[in-house]
Parts: sequence; structure tokens; C-alpha cells
Amino acid sequence: MEEHMDTTSLRALLRHPLIRLLAVNLAAGAGAAVLLAGGLLALNPAHLRELMFADQAAPVVLALMLFGFVVTFGSAAMGSAIMMLGGKDHPRDSGTPVPAQVKAAARRS
Repeated sequence: MEEHMDTTSLRALLRHPLIRLLAVNLAAGAGAAVLLAGGLLALNPAHLRELMFADQAAPVVLALMLFGFVVTFGSAAMGSAIMMLGGKDHPRDSGTPVPAQVKAAARRS
């Protein structure tokens, strides 16, 4: 019963457009982070892979590197998605400036 409620609440949460936008961009950032970490291990720049796997705690080192990349790339993707919400390409934004009405009291000399 408890598991069913968790799935239902997760689906209800993902119906919100902002949460869905953040989740999709977090997944994209995490994917980029995994690709970068895999590329670093495959290319082995400055013998980084050999240095990482020479230690007994290689899984911890790998997990910490991957965690740092996921946090960095995930938050960058989420942040850029949020900042693009008010851009000119947004369908609800016409891009036409609207004059502001300001009420000011007249000066008396």
C-alpha cells in the first residue's frame, strides 16, 4: 500500500511543468556527466585512470568524481533551463516593450 502511494505522489509531482522541466534537464546533465567521466577514463589524460585505480579505494574515488560531475553538470543544465524561461523564444512573450504608467505629483515652486 505504501509503495503505491509513493508512485502516485511521484506521478502527481511530475505533472507540474516546472518539476518536469527540472527533472529532464537534471537527467540531461547527469548523462553529460557520465559521458565526460567515461571519456576521461577512456582517454586517460595525465595518467588519471592509472592514478585512480592504483589506490585500494578506487570505487570511492570514481563515485566521488562522478558525483561531483553530476552535481556540476546537472545544476548547470537546470539553471540554464530556468534562465531560458523568460527569453524571446518563449511563445507567450511577444518581445514588444510595453510603456509603464507612472504617477508623479507636480512640483510647486
